Amino acid sequence: MAGYVREVSRRVFAQEFRESNLTFKDGDDQYSPQYLLTPTGAKVNRLFIVGTLIEKEDIGTDSEYWRGRVSDPTGSFMIYAGQYQPEAAQALAECETPAFVAIVGKPSTYTNAEGTVFTSVRPESISIVDVTTRDLWVADTARRTLERVKDLDNMDSNVVKAKEHYNTDKDHYSSMVREALRSLKEDL
Repeated sequence: MAGYVREVSRRVFAQEFRESNLTFKDGDDQYSPQYLLTPTGAKVNRLFIVGTLIEKEDIGTDSEYWRGRVSDPTGSFMIYAGQYQPEAAQALAECETPAFVAIVGKPSTYTNAEGTVFTSVRPESISIVDVTTRDLWVADTARRTLERVKDLDNMDSNVVKAKEHYNTDKDHYSSMVREALRSLKEDL
């Protein structure tokens, strides 16, 4: 039976996500999935992040439109939820800050007049979690990031595209992972 298959949620640290600016579609029709390619070659249509919701604000004028900032050990993700993400918007409205949250969402990019690309996440779901869940996400995301850094030597088409576009520095992302893991030790 041919049917819809949901994209796998990728785990990416905030720093790598913020440094990403290459988007592309897989296919030519209007319903083709859109992807954000990160500097380590992660092809992201959906992502899974866990961090601390450190601020939130209703920035809507006619209706509620929530902006939040979720931090991980490498930086922060901006999230935006409104009428098209009603469950996520309600969760954001009801959540107290600071709180550990797990978010599944879609990457979004915006290019300003100067050509600077800004990344954000359109959450599909937001759940309150505990510190153990956050720590497990940091450890798992570190492992997956290091795997992608190691795979930068292979000739996979996404890796080649990422290396050509970003001129990826392996040491930069290895160092980012070390800092993220160091934050776990500091929490103990």
